[in-house]
Amino acid sequence: MTTIIDSHIFGNVFSTPEIAAIWSDKQRTKYFLDFEAGLAKAQAKLGIIPQKAADHIVKHCRVEEIDFNDLRRQTELIGYPVLPVVKQIVAKVNTVEAQLGEWAHWGATTQDLTDTAVVLQLRDTLALVGQSIDAIINALRGLCERYKTTPMAARSNLQQAVPISFGFKMARLLASFERHKQRLHELKPRLFVLEFSGAAGTLATIASASSYNAPDEVDGKPLGLRCQELLAEELGLGVPTIAWHTERDNLAEAANFLALLTATSAKFATDLKLMMQSEVGEAREPYVAHRGSSSTMPQKRNPIGSAYICGMAASVRGMASSMTEAIVADHERSTGPWQIEWIVLPQICALSHACLKQTQYLFEGLEVDEKGMQRNLELSKGMVVSEAVMMGLGKTIGRQFAHDVGKYGHTYLLCRL
Repeated sequence: MTTIIDSHIFGNVFSTPEIAAIWSDKQRTKYFLDFEAGLAKAQAKLGIIPQKAADHIVKHCRVEEIDFNDLRRQTELIGYPVLPVVKQIVAKVNTVEAQLGEWAHWGATTQDLTDTAVVLQLRDTLALVGQSIDAIINALRGLCERYKTTPMAARSNLQQAVPISFGFKMARLLASFERHKQRLHELKPRLFVLEFSGAAGTLATIASASSYNAPDEVDGKPLGLRCQELLAEELGLGVPTIAWHTERDNLAEAANFLALLTATSAKFATDLKLMMQSEVGEAREPYVAHRGSSSTMPQKRNPIGSAYICGMAASVRGMASSMTEAIVADHERSTGPWQIEWIVLPQICALSHACLKQTQYLFEGLEVDEKGMQRNLELSKGMVVSEAVMMGLGKTIGRQFAHDVGKYGHTYLLCRL
């Protein structure tokens, strides 16, 4: 085990099977192949490469045909997995007709494939995230309705403040998750964008002089830009306004969105941990036999889901800062910052989805102790409503005087008189 998300034991706690599949070597390689197949189709339509070459390139862009052991060895040697994948495609196509495979990867560069694959993986990830947000919102709406008149003590600096309802407490979280849903909707058009622009981002290699039989312009647009549009259509992505090889703000935005989202889960989990304390006893995680059990204290029921949520959310926030650091890239192709994303982004996505699944589980099965909330309201023997008394008295004796009366009681009042 190199990271906890790869652990056979912890993998389904700190990750999910769906996310593990999205960020697997197999799926990344499949997206490389989808890119190469889409590029061949687009370029054949424009006359950039021969149709016969495109047909055979597409035919061999199947992940089942990739030798992953060879891919690993070549990646260790070269430093990147794209060229080894392209070499395997070229070799397969060249068995049909010599030199036909050389039309594969025409005008593309390593980062074009890598970045586009990441965008496609993020698209799959955020589809799952969106589903989790919707489920959490539905669960919260149910809690808001069910407990809209259930009184409890609000806490300010961990002390009892004034009465609120538990439904009101849940409604604040509901508003937060609805804002996150809006953020996700706004993020998608910026993030789900193709990267295809060649060595330095100028598309200079896609020109009629370097093509099989293509004009300088198509539909009034330069050949390279039209090729970019057709490839984007093939992959179901947006067209970039300009190359973004070393402009990484959209990926950092996605990571920091997940940091905000999971931090909201952790805010709820923190409150629930405090409400589960034996001395408080106002709400509890869903009961499952042995879940959260202590190895030595049989009476304990630990807030294990809340602990997982807080740990995962804190890790996402830390890693999201690394994604922001990766924005500081040098010139037109970075030497190091790009690789930061390879390390942390899969972990951010795995931890975030697992965090949301744990959050959904807690909301859907939350145990609310209304008697415990009422009991705690009565601890102060009415002092929890002293703000209302102060404001009522303040109209007659002044707000500050009424505040001091409320704080120090009859002794203070007699001294003043």
